[in-house]
Amino acid sequence: MSLDMSVTAPSPPWRPLSFSALAEWPVVDPTPAFLAFARSAPALVKPDAASAAAPLRPAAEAALRAPAKDGAEARRFFERFFRPWRREGAQTGFLTGYYEPELPASRTRSAAFSAPLYRAPADLLRLSPDAPLPDGLKEAQGFARVDTDTGRLSPYPDRAAIEAGFLEGRGLELVFLADPVEAFFVHVQGSARLRLPDGETMRVGYAAKNGHRFTAIGRVLVNEGELPLEGADMAGIRRWLAAHPERAAGLMRRNRSFIFFREIEGAEAEAGPIGAQGVALTPLASLAVDAVLTPYGTPILVDAPTLPVEGAPFHRLVVAQDTGSAITGPERGDLFTGSGEAAGALAGTIRHPARWTVLRPAGEEAGR
Repeated sequence: MSLDMSVTAPSPPWRPLSFSALAEWPVVDPTPAFLAFARSAPALVKPDAASAAAPLRPAAEAALRAPAKDGAEARRFFERFFRPWRREGAQTGFLTGYYEPELPASRTRSAAFSAPLYRAPADLLRLSPDAPLPDGLKEAQGFARVDTDTGRLSPYPDRAAIEAGFLEGRGLELVFLADPVEAFFVHVQGSARLRLPDGETMRVGYAAKNGHRFTAIGRVLVNEGELPLEGADMAGIRRWLAAHPERAAGLMRRNRSFIFFREIEGAEAEAGPIGAQGVALTPLASLAVDAVLTPYGTPILVDAPTLPVEGAPFHRLVVAQDTGSAITGPERGDLFTGSGEAAGALAGTIRHPARWTVLRPAGEEAGR
């Protein structure tokens, strides 16, 4: 989801706090986060919800039973059902941004629309997180290729092999974009709102990936002296790709990870894309997290004083509702900024250290 330029460092342990000890809490508007949490609530109370969701169930049931009518009620809701936890010391978290691109597209290939987004192939297998991996798949990121005759597993072909034609002739093309660079960035963002020639709007979202590790091409450009660190945001990367068309495909293929998509049908026109939790995302209130470490539905108070949002320091309560290949670690997040060009411009500038205050269900020990 993100053009990740962060550096992971050891962090001190989590410590419990009180809301009264949070200097930023009185100035935070908790209303958007409550709306986002209410969108998560049906997924949290389902009988087949993940075990990690169980501690959040009382809050989710309350949110469904009695929605907050204003900011004061939203604040009382979070103070009733949650307790803040924070690591001691300086800011240790890192925040980036992502968005839902809005682009022209076509369901049929043509000279004007020749860059495909693919459906997940039948020989792509989602690996069980608990299953032992055979040699050659130790680095697999949750997916592998399965031989449908023998059942043998192997790494799925990478971006270069797929773009060279590995999937051709299998009827897996979901939709076609005008530009391979735009297709690449849709892979990075994980979703898109597409305008078809007949005026119809089509929404696509993440379905699966090929199992190769995500590589941030911005970091490649910095490491190889092509861009300075401060110039390796989304706009800078796009400028470099436009200025070096003969090298663009090779650079993008350095990111061996490849995303497969599905059409999102029945989505509300004004709602955000569907995140990994299966609920619509809320601009500036939904966060992509490392789902292994942070359960979906967890509220997180993010404090990033220099973030360029609304021309003011960023003190905002958000909710974990999505994930991404580049999002790893307990204080690593990708903020959903919305849909369209303005949201993309904002998302591309967010690469900031931040302080994480995680709201855990009242009575829960740190434990993770």
